[in-house]
Amino acid sequence: MPVDSGATPVASNRDNEKKARLYSLDALRGFDMFWIMGGGSIFHAISKVSGSPFWEAIDTQLEHPAWNGFHFYDLIFPLFLFMAGVSTPYSVGRELEKGKSRNQLLLRVIKRGLLLVLLGIIYNNGLQLQPVSQIRFCSVLGRIGLAYMFANIIYLYTKGRAQMIWFAGILVVYWLLLKFTAAPGFAPGDLTMEGNFASYIDRCIVPGKLYLGIHDPEGFTSTFPAISTALLGIITGNLLRNSPMLPVRKVGLMAIIGVMFIILAQLWNFDFPINKNLWTSSFVLQVGGISLLLLALFYYVIDIAGYQKWAFFFRVIGMNSILIYISGHFIDWHYTNDSIFKWLGQLIGDPINAIALSITLVFVKWLFLYFMYKKKAFLKV
Repeated sequence: MPVDSGATPVASNRDNEKKARLYSLDALRGFDMFWIMGGGSIFHAISKVSGSPFWEAIDTQLEHPAWNGFHFYDLIFPLFLFMAGVSTPYSVGRELEKGKSRNQLLLRVIKRGLLLVLLGIIYNNGLQLQPVSQIRFCSVLGRIGLAYMFANIIYLYTKGRAQMIWFAGILVVYWLLLKFTAAPGFAPGDLTMEGNFASYIDRCIVPGKLYLGIHDPEGFTSTFPAISTALLGIITGNLLRNSPMLPVRKVGLMAIIGVMFIILAQLWNFDFPINKNLWTSSFVLQVGGISLLLLALFYYVIDIAGYQKWAFFFRVIGMNSILIYISGHFIDWHYTNDSIFKWLGQLIGDPINAIALSITLVFVKWLFLYFMYKKKAFLKV
């Protein structure tokens, strides 16, 4: 098979695969973060300028649905969490092999999880002193931290089959919980924002304010099924790192399971709607299936076939994903972009300048990440 000059297919033998950091995983993480760091804005601008039904359809996919349903943009967060799980056998698993005790690693996992929760609170509210009632404690980083933490605890103290049971068991229990309960005054199984049991529990126990007043998409209760998203990543990471199966067969298995999950999600959707806000069990299967398909594709093209050069752009992003996520709190990217490229927008003129400046915004952020990459400066939590 053709290989890029200088590329090394890390999946060519099992020993290298066990030791190497997957290039494809960094690239896929970068692809995921690309949409958050401004990729979506490029397509929003194209849609607005063109007025084309095609670009409007793309634009719709880059926004979250109001409640039930699924758009491409709903994949961004769970795909990141899935990849955090895939990394576990390569990080925590490697430390176990080096002789670290489970209790030592447990402490590290808990510290990392709680630090992400703290960073999430800071990200939401800055460092301003506010009354507790005005602080939003739930966050994207907080959900990643808690789901990562509990999934890793399960990984530390169970084997592969038990991890699969945990994955499925959490989804079934969460479905039954929301199926046979509801907020006071609503019929059991009510899944509206006002009536569902998960949001009601959050209103009762979560301090501070919820993002939507009566509901928070990163609420405490809906974090439990997110543990299954991270667990699916861990199970996949185990397959990639530890299975004696040929790499191409691993790709096939991931693809088959991915398709099966998507089909099951559509069937479950009739009874338990696909809903990111509630992180429903059908949503977990939907995004899990797509995540498996994407990882299978990236793994085959990059790590097996060895086509790595095209993915360097994404890898630079993926290796500093948390840094670029929180960077907007200490760097005014729009001011920076305007300072460097305002002349370009003026030269091009309305309405195309909106597209050009959206592209340069991503470019400026990427140059910052490339500088950090060259300096080997990576923000790790």
